[in-house]
Amino acid sequence: TGSWDWICLSPKKQNPPLNEIYNKTDELKVIIQNANDFIWAEENSKKVNANCKLFLQPEWSKFGEIIDEVVEYVKANPKWNISIQAHKYMHIP
Repeated sequence: TGSWDWICLSPKKQNPPLNEIYNKTDELKVIIQNANDFIWAEENSKKVNANCKLFLQPEWSKFGEIIDEVVEYVKANPKWNISIQAHKYMHIP
C-alpha cells in the first residue's frame, strides 16, 4: 500500500525475485559467500536500470574468508560498491 520512494533488492538464488521488480529497483545488494556469487551479482546487475546503485556485501559468517575477494572485485569493477551490515559489528541482532 502507499507509494514507495526507494526499493532495495537483495536477490536470493533459492528464491529469485519476480522479473518485474528489477526495473523499479533503486539499489541492488548481492550477498557474497563464494566466488560463484560474483557471477550471480553480474547476472542481476544486467536486469536493473542504469541508475540503480550496485552493492556487494560479504556474508557475515564468511567475512574473513571472502572480504579480500570482494575488495579486489570492486577495485576491478568500479560500478560496484561494498556494503556491510554495521549492526553485526555493533552486536545488534
